[in-house]
Amino acid sequence: MKRHKTLTIRTPEGIAFSLDLAGPLIRFLALALDKAIVYVFSTVLSTVLGLARVISADLAGAVWMIASFVLSIGYPIAFEWFMQGQTPGKKLFRLQVMDEQGLHLKFSQIVVRNLLRFVDALPAFYFVGGAACLATARAQRVGDVAANTIVIRRRQMARPDLDQVLPDKYNSFRAYPHLAARLRQNVTPREAGLALQALLRRDRLEDDARLKIFAEIRRHMEQVVRFPSEITDGVSDERYVRNVVDLLFRSPPSNVSRTASRNRA
Repeated sequence: MKRHKTLTIRTPEGIAFSLDLAGPLIRFLALALDKAIVYVFSTVLSTVLGLARVISADLAGAVWMIASFVLSIGYPIAFEWFMQGQTPGKKLFRLQVMDEQGLHLKFSQIVVRNLLRFVDALPAFYFVGGAACLATARAQRVGDVAANTIVIRRRQMARPDLDQVLPDKYNSFRAYPHLAARLRQNVTPREAGLALQALLRRDRLEDDARLKIFAEIRRHMEQVVRFPSEITDGVSDERYVRNVVDLLFRSPPSNVSRTASRNRA
């Protein structure tokens, strides 16, 4: 069965975006790094418990069995939950676990996909998981199929030609560099990419769809950072998104950067 290298997801608002699916080889490399990290932690734990065996060998053995299980299963679950679908190994190779429909990743999905690792690991070297990745259209191992998740490769976002997208260089939001910095810190690359794609494709959208899309993006960005009402009242949703994209993709002026650095100092 031919595996698709990319997956196209269309949001209810009509925005379509493609995701690069991670193949079994790069996923195995990320897994190997994570296993190496777990091995280091296990070695340290074993050394500590070795000292405890002097007091009680049975107690040390029981603690070792429980701790080993928690470490091997809890490591990927904890990192994928707190790092939004990434472990240290996945982060190094720019991989990320996502819901297969592009929705917010649930904790239950993370638990299911990691509990089924023992199936994917059979009979050795994740043979079942690798075969499933090659056989399924969305490059999913057994755990991914059960949890409705996919693993993607995050692209290096190319710097767009903003002069074509944002011909008007005036942006009132730049008067608040501390809020602009908070926006850059809290908006994910995927969210920034969706906002940019909405501007790039605005002329190809129906009028009603365009209004809904920019209203939805504005509503989300306002939840991330809220700029003062005196500069946002009366600003159209599309103009608002243009200002936000300008902040996200254009470097701040050097004088603003120096001012922000002095304020932090």
